[in-house]
This record gives sequence, C-alpha cells and structure tokens, in this order.
Amino acid sequence: MRTDIKYNYRAYRSLPENGKRYQLVAGELLVSPSPKTRHQVILRRLTMALTEMVEKKRWGQVYFAPLDVVLSDEDVVQPDLFYVSKARASIVREEGVFGGPDLCVEILSPSTCELDREAKRTLYARHGVLEYWIVDPDADVLQVFRLQEDAERAVKTLGAKDTLTSALFEGFAAELGGVFAR
Repeated sequence: MRTDIKYNYRAYRSLPENGKRYQLVAGELLVSPSPKTRHQVILRRLTMALTEMVEKKRWGQVYFAPLDVVLSDEDVVQPDLFYVSKARASIVREEGVFGGPDLCVEILSPSTCELDREAKRTLYARHGVLEYWIVDPDADVLQVFRLQEDAERAVKTLGAKDTLTSALFEGFAAELGGVFAR
C-alpha cells in the first residue's frame, strides 16, 4: 500500500465495506488481518467480565471492534475493547465514537504489536483516555496504564495468577487465570 498518501476521516469513510479492518493513524491508512482465535477468546472473556459490571451498575457502555473511535480528522482507530462512561456519553454517535473513551484495551497481534504499544498509547493519552490495558496473549500478561498520570509507564503488570482491578470501576475484579486459560 502506498504510504505517501494521507487520508482524512472523510476519505476513510468512503472506503469500501469489504470486511477488512481499516484504521487511520496520522493520516496513514492501516489494514490488519483478522486476529487469531486466542485473541478472540481473551477478548470475549474480558468483554464479558467488564460488561457484566458496567451494565449492572449502569456506568456507561462497553464496545468492541470493529467500531470506529474518531480521535481527530487523521486518527481513526478500532480498539479491541473500550468503555465510555455516562459522563462521556455525548461522544457516542451512530457512526462511532468521536473522542477518547475512558478505557481502551488492545490485545497484541504480531501485525499490530508496535502500533498498539507506541502509536496508540500516545494517541490515547493525547485524546484524554484515562486507562489503557495492553494484553499480551503469548506471555499471559496485562499491563495497565493510567495515561493522564504517566503515559510512558505501566502502573501494573499482571500475570495469569493475578486479579485485574481498575480505578475506573469500583468493585471490579477479574481473575486473569480465567481470562488467559488455554
């Protein structure tokens, strides 16, 4: 794909709906292959754990890819999983989410690892995302970043024997052994 062409949101929206997962970072169009089955299992387990608590407490909404998060005219991403609180509900529209969610979660894949660890972390911090979870399915590790405090360093690095909690969700606890179970 040509890298000298810069896209904006309007051009991005005109792309064909052909089942491919497109993202736009700094005007560069990125296409990702579909994730592996383990990625999807971990995504399902995290989504279920988080959605159960969020819906029970009526805190907001949990979403998952593919759904556009429009951060700017040249930055449109599709986090694997994300949460928008009631306080930020105005950013949710029929076409997608227009602004930074409270939480973004990316499950690493070989084709997107560098993008998720660097570019998206920086983008999410710049656009007001409060918490960012990076999940490494090969190492059974989940890193928690509180982006508005320190976007460079994880505040927690958790493994399969640990319990995931979050400052965003009072009372939320997910046993990572169950999330990472093979």
